[in-house]
Amino acid sequence: MNHDVVYIQPMSLRDKVEELLPNWERWYPSLFDAANDLGLIRAYVCDPNSLLLSSRHAKIRQRAAEAHRDNWGGQDNEALPVRRRPTRLTRR
Repeated sequence: MNHDVVYIQPMSLRDKVEELLPNWERWYPSLFDAANDLGLIRAYVCDPNSLLLSSRHAKIRQRAAEAHRDNWGGQDNEALPVRRRPTRLTRR
């Protein structure tokens, strides 16, 4: 049996739009407008809080801490004392 491996190169959004509508630039001001009308991309509403980097980073830090505790044991962060930086004295 002959098993040939065929690599299929992924198409870009522009390639997909041009395949479905070759002269899209005549009717649409941007590639995204054409792709939206053709159903290739779709916008959806999400919770604005999910866009905050501080929320994303907090979840990542929490998962990392949980993974560390699972692998290495230890206490929860709440059980550990909070270390604060010493306050800087200002000259007057």
